[in-house]
Amino acid sequence: MTIEIDNCHFELHTSGAVFWKNENMLLISDVHLGKISHFRKFGSAVPQKAIAKNFSELSKLVEHFRPAKIAFLGDLFHSSLNSEWNLFEEWVNSVSSEIILIAGNHDIISPLKYEQLNIQIKPMLRIGNFRLTHHPEVTTEDFNICGHIHPGFKLNGKGRQQLKLRCFYKSPQQLILPAFGEFTGNHYLKPEEDDQIFAITKNEVILVN
Repeated sequence: MTIEIDNCHFELHTSGAVFWKNENMLLISDVHLGKISHFRKFGSAVPQKAIAKNFSELSKLVEHFRPAKIAFLGDLFHSSLNSEWNLFEEWVNSVSSEIILIAGNHDIISPLKYEQLNIQIKPMLRIGNFRLTHHPEVTTEDFNICGHIHPGFKLNGKGRQQLKLRCFYKSPQQLILPAFGEFTGNHYLKPEEDDQIFAITKNEVILVN
């Protein structure tokens, strides 16, 4: 689904990423690379193939949109270095896009490691009337695009059935991206009157309120 904000066009993708058409920029939040390896290290029964899925999905996005820039809106890695960093290095070397990391609260890996891969690290990024951050920051001056919350939405049916879906959460001055990574969990939100929920299904993004 494509939405328009302040004369700019944003494609909401079923992966949880957003393609900013005007800037030829791919926006991705909360990948939490390394989290699966961290869980496995401490005995959680998480399949090894789940690690490869994050990188496979990232590669599919880049191949599809061919962005000039990729901006990760924080929490690219879950914690300290582990074996997934080597996979990340391989992935970075496979793409030609400029990569920017807007640092999140989980991004504790030394900036020197990112600099060696020519990845810029910033506390925030302002482009025109848009302010890209990790944590939500609502102001009257800019439109905020962010992550951190891992937004989700519960769709209730007539027979007590319930679907729990990731979503893009849009309010008048903000767009919150869902978590991109596997096994990241959701925070289920209740929209206010002027908010919009774009729920992510297997095959499409749907406006549900």
